[in-house]
Amino acid sequence: MPEFEPVVHHHILYRMATLDDLPTLVDIYNQSIQTKQSTAILQPLTLAERQVWFDEHCQNSNRPIIVAVCQDSQKVLAYGSFSDLYPMFAYHISSEISIYVHENAKGKGIGKTMLQVLLSLAPLCEIRQIVAKIFAHNTPSLQLFKKFGFEQWGYLPEVCDMNGFLADVVILGKTVTQ
Repeated sequence: MPEFEPVVHHHILYRMATLDDLPTLVDIYNQSIQTKQSTAILQPLTLAERQVWFDEHCQNSNRPIIVAVCQDSQKVLAYGSFSDLYPMFAYHISSEISIYVHENAKGKGIGKTMLQVLLSLAPLCEIRQIVAKIFAHNTPSLQLFKKFGFEQWGYLPEVCDMNGFLADVVILGKTVTQ
């Protein structure tokens, strides 16, 4: 993993994820499945299914997972990660960014700080281009990323059958200065 010094902001510690965090990461991700705001996965994932994802991040030192932990309760409230945009080596300078916040922690600035932390970590991960794929109906996420200089790089109309409605995907991007 790149050298990352944990960050504390308003009694929330932002640090690298550990295997002990994985059950809570699965819970947070599964919450996003229920709301249909942040993922096209429609069925809750198991710990074993998410273990593969976690292991891939551990094997690629330039694709970390960061968690936001309440210093008082030690509960994981959110996580963010970089993932390969495409599996081919030539894309190693580009990464997809994802941020998931526990339902009870939304609206408290944790996602905003997580985005700041990940943006500061990107140069250490040799990332030059960051891509965010966000549902067009996820207005809070679109506003957050645009506030941090992400621009619309693409728009995919009705590409997801969300089991009740068709969702558009907005592709946002940002160039990271080294």
